[in-house]
Amino acid sequence: MKLNIFVLLLILGLTACAQISVQGDGEKAGKSSQSEKAVDSGDSNHDGEDEQIDEAKLPKQELTASILFDFLLAETALQRGDLEIAVSRYLKLAHATRDPRIAKRASEIALHARQPFAAEKAASMWVEFDPDSLDAHQTLAAMLVNLGKLDAAFPHLEKLLASDKENVGSAFMQLNQLLSRNSNKSEILRLIQKLAAPYPKLPEVHFAISQAAWFAKEYETAQTEMKQALSLRPDWEIAAVQNGRMLQRHSNIDAANFYRAYLKKYPDKTEVRIAYTRLLVELNEKELAREQLRELFEKNQEDAEVMVAIGLISTELYDFDMTEISLKRALVLGYQDASAIHFHLARVYEEMQQTDLAMESYRQVRRGGRYLPAQIRYADLLAQKGQLDDARSLIQQLPAANDQQTAHLILAEAQIMRRVGSHQEVFRILNRGLEKLPDYPELLYDRALAADKIGKFEILERDLRKLIELKPDNAHAYNALGYSYAERGLHLPEALQLIRKAVELSPDDPYIMDSLGWIYYRMGNISDGLNYLSRAFAISQDSEIAAHLGEVLWVQGAREDAEDIWRSALEKDPDNEVLLETIERLKK
Repeated sequence: MKLNIFVLLLILGLTACAQISVQGDGEKAGKSSQSEKAVDSGDSNHDGEDEQIDEAKLPKQELTASILFDFLLAETALQRGDLEIAVSRYLKLAHATRDPRIAKRASEIALHARQPFAAEKAASMWVEFDPDSLDAHQTLAAMLVNLGKLDAAFPHLEKLLASDKENVGSAFMQLNQLLSRNSNKSEILRLIQKLAAPYPKLPEVHFAISQAAWFAKEYETAQTEMKQALSLRPDWEIAAVQNGRMLQRHSNIDAANFYRAYLKKYPDKTEVRIAYTRLLVELNEKELAREQLRELFEKNQEDAEVMVAIGLISTELYDFDMTEISLKRALVLGYQDASAIHFHLARVYEEMQQTDLAMESYRQVRRGGRYLPAQIRYADLLAQKGQLDDARSLIQQLPAANDQQTAHLILAEAQIMRRVGSHQEVFRILNRGLEKLPDYPELLYDRALAADKIGKFEILERDLRKLIELKPDNAHAYNALGYSYAERGLHLPEALQLIRKAVELSPDDPYIMDSLGWIYYRMGNISDGLNYLSRAFAISQDSEIAAHLGEVLWVQGAREDAEDIWRSALEKDPDNEVLLETIERLKK
């Protein structure tokens, strides 16, 4: 029987999906359960057959009344769903009979019962009773890894690796995934290094060590081991890509130089060229990136995955023509996730202000996680074309699979009406939504903002306080309530406290920083107000932030600076109510 690390990975997840077969007699108890077959089906080397047990090595155990009683009690408990009794009785049976088949059965039931320590005990007995069983070592190794006992897992992993040296390289490529649940990354690295000692000439071994070292933040070891993997297998594309990514930690230029030199030797390494092109985009080497994209396109016109990669990178370069050509080519080639391509094309068409093409692409998204967002965007574009009733009707007819999707659709309809300034209707939509989903956080927040627009301050205050009670870590609720008080000159000390809490929860949010600057200004602390407003504007040139910063500058006498900021904001957002009101009020 050959080693298969995939079996270990399946065993690790067995507690979530194992199906324990209920056996009715003592003879069947020694045979494989459905859960074992499910695991074995993932191992192509088993060919669906269970590991054979040498009957000569089985214990000479008589069927005593006590053993028969425990067995019947265990199986009856299993049929009734009382897994705790089934596990305890099978453990007792395994200990009494020293039969590896019983120990195996006990480990399966313990896995199904989500009793990891009992499963470890059963698997340990299985290994003890049948030390030559690779199935037993696989199961026990998986149990020990799950429990974080890596030192104890070592001899079992070592035996499994040694059992099939032809495939040991593939096994090492899976080890980091197998061990990923353990949070002690340094311990994982030491374990892999110990397991690797007998195989110094295998490139996969050095790759596995490099990965483990990277996760353990031992970067020099990671780089050294990846270079060793490449020296043993110079044309190994995945190692070249990883080596470049590691070099990026120190220097994008070094990584780019590595990729460039590698592609001179191995010009047909597509994944390396894609990685190099993405790096060129980061370096703002747009022309070089476009050259690489053209070469990728010319050489890979029958590869849908590469076409998609070209399309996504071209979007980053704002080369929408290449995006369209390559993504449409991927569709012709039968790319599996066609909806993802249509969705991306639609967003590109929106960026290009080709609304009809965007709408048609959104209509092509017919299933999957992008279906609902695509339909909502389609409805939004309908509304922008003046077809409000059609847009709202579409959203109202869309199916929602859960409360989150229901809320998303309500918020989308409200946004359509908010854009046309129908704040009373926005409030009505959100009211109706909260009747369906009482106290739903996003609906409460949006209704509070809508209430503010129609002069229902008491509802704004009530909704935001309720939201803070429900979600005490919601920075925007504290900010909105504090800002509302500041705008009305109410409870200013409390308003400052609320906004400071928002800053504590989300320190880099420019809108919250704007609120803090604004409350300082409203309380007469112009210096701190100007400081925070300037910092907010440096992050985001939002129109309302521009209005506030301009007002403080105007009051301080820096009127030319204020007018420059307002003028720039008006060019981008000429209809912003806050900005227009501020300018009109101060220039009277």
